[in-house]
Amino acid sequence: MDNKINKCLKERCDAVVVGAGHAGCEAALALARLGFDTVIFTVSVDSIAMMPCNPNIGGSSKGHLVREIDALGGEMGKNIDASFIQSKMLNQSKGPAVHSLRAQADKKNYSQLMREKLERNDKISIKQAEVTELIVEEGKITGVKTYTGAVYECRVCILCTGTYLKSRCITGEVSVQTGPNGLMSANYLSKSLLEHGIQLRRFKTGTPARIDGNTVDYTKMEPQYGDEKIVPFSFTNNSKDLEREQVKCWLTYTNEQTHEIIRDNLDRSPLYSGMIKGTGPRYCPSIEDKVVRFADKNRHQVFIEPEGLYTSEVYIGGMSSSLPEDVQADMYHTVPGLEHARIVRNAYAIEYDCIDSLECKPSLELKKIEGVYSAGQANGSSGYEEAAAQGLMAGINAVRKMQGKEPIILDRSQAYIGVLIDDLVTKGTNEPYRMMTSRAEYRLLLRQDNADLRLTPIGYKAGLIDEERYQELLQKEELIKNEIQRIKHTSVGGTKEVQRLLEEHKSTSLVSGITLAELIRRPELSYNAISEIDKERPDLPEDVCEQVNINIKYEGYIVRQEKQVKQFAKLEKKRIPDNIDYSLISSLRLEAIQKLQDIRPESVGQAARISGVSPADISVLLVFLENYNR
Repeated sequence: MDNKINKCLKERCDAVVVGAGHAGCEAALALARLGFDTVIFTVSVDSIAMMPCNPNIGGSSKGHLVREIDALGGEMGKNIDASFIQSKMLNQSKGPAVHSLRAQADKKNYSQLMREKLERNDKISIKQAEVTELIVEEGKITGVKTYTGAVYECRVCILCTGTYLKSRCITGEVSVQTGPNGLMSANYLSKSLLEHGIQLRRFKTGTPARIDGNTVDYTKMEPQYGDEKIVPFSFTNNSKDLEREQVKCWLTYTNEQTHEIIRDNLDRSPLYSGMIKGTGPRYCPSIEDKVVRFADKNRHQVFIEPEGLYTSEVYIGGMSSSLPEDVQADMYHTVPGLEHARIVRNAYAIEYDCIDSLECKPSLELKKIEGVYSAGQANGSSGYEEAAAQGLMAGINAVRKMQGKEPIILDRSQAYIGVLIDDLVTKGTNEPYRMMTSRAEYRLLLRQDNADLRLTPIGYKAGLIDEERYQELLQKEELIKNEIQRIKHTSVGGTKEVQRLLEEHKSTSLVSGITLAELIRRPELSYNAISEIDKERPDLPEDVCEQVNINIKYEGYIVRQEKQVKQFAKLEKKRIPDNIDYSLISSLRLEAIQKLQDIRPESVGQAARISGVSPADISVLLVFLENYNR
């Protein structure tokens, strides 16, 4: 009888992915598409690629990440292109470096489409179960165990647990041991990680209420429209194929009455009562935080965003909260247009365990357990896009681990994904990490429009980009190169036609001949604007024309950043051996020794970005390495 009791399910696979959110989906698809049998675990099969917070993909800098994911062969861009209900390019009045695509999603459709992608791949098995334990032998992953005792033997494991590890949702004085949207929390895996020496952090995030859109008075709000011309997230799609009727979003504002209610009830807010111990996101504050931190402001923006075509629920962007239920009702009812709004789901804060990102290598493999990778909010980041980017890279590198190949590491000059991962594994984070354009030193080179030119060759190398798409990219590169050369060597004189065009665009008239490139560099002109005086212009695709315009108009700035990248590359190329004992390097400061020992940077460039390591420390390290390598 004892033998019967002790029997449990045992299965074998190549890879295990724990969690089926945005990170988990990208990781599993990468593993499977590259030929490896993958089991993906989720607390609920109905929560695959769920969007528990905002109903959108992209936004400032986040749109860059989505296009980079697509360029590498990931799925997020294609999925939002298929499921968006409004699309908008942000920051169009500014330079191309900060243009960023953002789309409202139909939440249900987005999730369903991603689930279908997983289900249709015969290398992926979806399993609804809670993983409670990592099975490690001699410092290497050999499998995972579920709550029921089932064992799944594997070669690699990717942790994409999101906000579910020992999670609890908090509204006012009420705390419930649950994950987002009332789903089960994962209460046991944290213990297993701690037993293997993995340092954990306790973070917090939150979400606003959802309101019945039928009870909203939109006449008191400002409509927010999508763009007439749709710009796809995926480089495999074109604008015309994505044309559809778009929904409106709406803008309203809080007021002094709103703020007074919040201030009067701060003592009931878990954020201020001490009930919440976790660290929240500085760059996405709750409405309580906004009112306290920006006391001089008499109003804050509130965006009303549809959750999808399948429901009347709307998302109240800009008003996340953990205030008690009764306070929430009073607070939301002071906002113009929401006076009679019925709350469908209360706002809440969520507290959860995550891995200290300094535990990860640049490949996202844990330093202390070979074959285990961590991605997404499990690493202390926030946002669907940040999660998906990490999941994709973890999936790629887990494959390369099994293939006996070196990992693919994107550096800060190659991609926003490189900035994201480098920040996490080099600097760490004391709060939920959010991607921003200001974090990228070379953002003029890392534009959303050229993500395919930067990263598709890497996706091809990884095996996620097929031959046809790669050849199309090479053709695009050739067209851009040839057209730039033609423009630089084509001149026009002060003919009537030319002078008329310049006058129309309020541009200085010509007194002598000038190249077309020089005209394009004028702020008021562009490649498209001078088309009628460019008689030999070939018929080129729109995306090629865009690259020609940007590369000519911003050539001086681009060349300057490329020179900076070359300097950056010198330090990145100086590799640091794994076995260095930093305590033996004389003249290194104690803080630098401790930080270098803990993080174990792979290059001098990475070492230079570690907080607590000074330029003087780097000079000492460089001298040491010169002697070490002799």
